[in-house]
Amino acid sequence: MSTHYDIAIIGAGIAGVGLAAALGEVARIAVIEQESRPAYHSTGRSAAIFIRNYGNSVIRALSAASAPLFEGGDPGLFPHPLLTQRGVLNIADEDGLARHEAMLVGSHGIEILTREQALALVPALRPEKIAAAAFERDAQDIDVAALHEGWLRKARSAGATLMVDAPMLSATRSAGGWEIETKAGRIMARVLVNAAGAWADDVARRAGMPTLGLQPMRRSMAVLPAPDAYDIRAWPLLADSAEGWYMKPDAGKLYVSPAEEIPVDPHDAYVDDMILAEGLYRFEQAVDIPVTRVERSWAGLRTFAPDRTPVAGVAMDDFFWLAGQGGYGIQTAPALSALAAALVKGDAPPAGLEAVVQALSPMRFG
Repeated sequence: MSTHYDIAIIGAGIAGVGLAAALGEVARIAVIEQESRPAYHSTGRSAAIFIRNYGNSVIRALSAASAPLFEGGDPGLFPHPLLTQRGVLNIADEDGLARHEAMLVGSHGIEILTREQALALVPALRPEKIAAAAFERDAQDIDVAALHEGWLRKARSAGATLMVDAPMLSATRSAGGWEIETKAGRIMARVLVNAAGAWADDVARRAGMPTLGLQPMRRSMAVLPAPDAYDIRAWPLLADSAEGWYMKPDAGKLYVSPAEEIPVDPHDAYVDDMILAEGLYRFEQAVDIPVTRVERSWAGLRTFAPDRTPVAGVAMDDFFWLAGQGGYGIQTAPALSALAAALVKGDAPPAGLEAVVQALSPMRFG
């Protein structure tokens, strides 16, 4: 026995659920998740912050288009604000000046700070380690759980079916679309959407489709107790411009990441203690905060296409890609979800996003 749908979406992270919500009631949708709950991997492990000057020009265009959707979300889905003011302070030592200058190229709304101004924002900084500083005041924390849960409620209220514990085993093209075998049973769908995150190339392979060379990268995070000597409540996110580490204060704790990008196979990511220790050491060299205890830690996967630009579009035979969001998946999700929904339906792209359609297409890889 098989169940028939118009669209089957593989993956119930922010990409798959965002698309299902954006599609609404226009089609019968199944969202198929291999884990026992949605948002288990990258989405559920993201300490996301909305940074407008992050990523390449395509990412920045998607972020700009996402801002109004974050700021004006449906109060029925999002009763509380999705964005909270944070700010990002980028600093560089002498060795990191070239990377710092490269980060500033093409940026908008970033203030160049003196050493004294940087110290006023984060008094724990070691003055001798500040060769350059820049502040993006408009950067904001994103409530990832609220965004995902609101979209999941919207998708379900529109009739979408969520299947969990249902890894896709195979998908075969047939006269009526796709015949999809999962551990939870067989379904038929006219369109198959690959929103499987780190597993996206594997899903393509199981569907007999060409892969794109998507690469999962591990990134880890440590939670430290707040230092007794400082009041961290008003601190911005603090980032090394050379991407050797970053620190985000949250709920009375310090979240510190080595900012590593270690190529790995898709898996349930875990922390490499040596990599974490090296990142914490670099953090200690920049601030007057000794790391005496790690309360907890975790790792997640950020998956990139070869050109570090997301993939969204039809490849062939009603096989649609929505993957490769890298470290930008949450902050670009509103715009990518709206654009992907339009492309799946065959509609014109949302206003302002026409220029990025070709840059996102999977066909750019040949």
